[in-house]
Amino acid sequence: MKIAFVIYDNLTLLDFAGAYDPLTRLKSMGFIPDLTYDICARKECTRSSEGAELIADRVGCALSSYDYVIIPGGDGIKDLMKDEEFLRWISVASEKTTVAAVCGGSLLLGAAGLLRSRKATTHPQLMNVLKHFAGEVSSDRIADEGNIITAGGVTAAIDLGLYLCEKIAGKDAREKIQVQMDYHCYRTV
Repeated sequence: MKIAFVIYDNLTLLDFAGAYDPLTRLKSMGFIPDLTYDICARKECTRSSEGAELIADRVGCALSSYDYVIIPGGDGIKDLMKDEEFLRWISVASEKTTVAAVCGGSLLLGAAGLLRSRKATTHPQLMNVLKHFAGEVSSDRIADEGNIITAGGVTAAIDLGLYLCEKIAGKDAREKIQVQMDYHCYRTV
């Protein structure tokens, strides 16, 4: 099992870390010992909108080699929605690769053409923009369309991470990770 966490300049740190924390616990808590994960970007060093410097493990790698690709939102999406090279890079949804996005990351999937006939969700303030890209806009916390999964705003990243833990390793693993994180707010709708 291989997971790619995509980073870029001006991402929202919690969009990234909220999913990263529970998913990496699949390995550290022994549920999937052979899990590997990388922080992937198009350049080595990026900076979140909060000012945190993030260093990529892999630069410009082929995301199609991963089982899951996680894309956060943030102010950086404004430029990336027009960046054809970036949009091609993240357009890897297939039978082998599931792409999941949090908050404004859903708009990146939309700009890449991945949501045309799908239900999707995003931050409540971005729903009107999402309507231009998605087949159906949902107010659910998580919209699972098979190989494309989207999550609502910012804190929904934690729910997405836990949701993917359950999808990957089962309900028992998700519940144990949730307890270890002391997170009582998990919900998918």
